[in-house]
Parts: sequence; C-alpha cells; structure tokens
Amino acid sequence: MAEDLQIAMGTKAEQYQALLPQVNALLEGEPDRVANMANMVAALKEQFKWFWVGFYIVRKDELVLGPFQGPVACTRIRKGRGVCGTSWQRAETLIVPDVEAFPGHIACSSLSKSEIVVPVLHDGTVVAVLDVDSDALDQFDKIDQQYLEEMVKLLRW
Repeated sequence: MAEDLQIAMGTKAEQYQALLPQVNALLEGEPDRVANMANMVAALKEQFKWFWVGFYIVRKDELVLGPFQGPVACTRIRKGRGVCGTSWQRAETLIVPDVEAFPGHIACSSLSKSEIVVPVLHDGTVVAVLDVDSDALDQFDKIDQQYLEEMVKLLRW
C-alpha cells in the first residue's frame, strides 16, 4: 500500500522506475505474448491514467489491434499511415505533442490530443507498436520515450 502511494506521488521518472520491476515480475515466466501485452497495458493505464494504451501487432502488411485499455479503437492500420503506421515504417519512437498537426493522423477518437508510439523490435524487425494517447496536448516527452522503450524490451517475442 505504501509503495503504491509512493508511485502515485513521485515524479514521472520515479513512477516509471517503480513500475518497471513490477511489470517485469508480471511478465517473468509467462510465455504468452497476448497475456504479457495485456498486463503491461493494464499496468500503464492504471499508473498514468492515460486516455488510451494498447498494442498493434504486425500481421503481414498491416498493424492489427492487440490488447488495449480505453475506448474502442481502429482495428487495422497500414504501414506508413498515421502515427502508428509511421512509427512502424521508420522503426522509431514518435512523440506527437498535437495529433491534429501530424500529417495523416488517424483519428480513432476526437478526444485524443497527443500521442507516443514505441516500436517493439525482435531481431531488428518491428513486430508490434505500443500506442499511448492522452486527452491533453503535449503529454509525452523524452522521459516517456526512455522508459516506454525500456518497458517494451521486457516483452519476449
């Protein structure tokens, strides 16, 4: 209980630092990718109260919706389309302070204002992306990038 309170009250970096070992413990020994993605999404959503947190999984030539928490979402995204498809195509994390200013943004919800998308790599290939949306502008920064990139590395593909 005290540990949960400390996480809730710390800086963003402190919250991530406390959450990482907890997520690692959740995933350790569990071979099922879907279960692991679901638990990671739930932990992130619970900790940070973001508008939407979820994975899109690469299936042939498109991203397909995976485990998520939040309102209903787009089911399929082509490579190079929107923030998720662009992150996949570039194999790099994208931070978008204002989704309305991102060319080709796919608006699954008009309530989404800012976004970060982190590619999940396996043997140098993007196998999924972690997509996080906020209903506030300019929500994400290099701290989020650093820790979310670290977090997705916990997934065993």
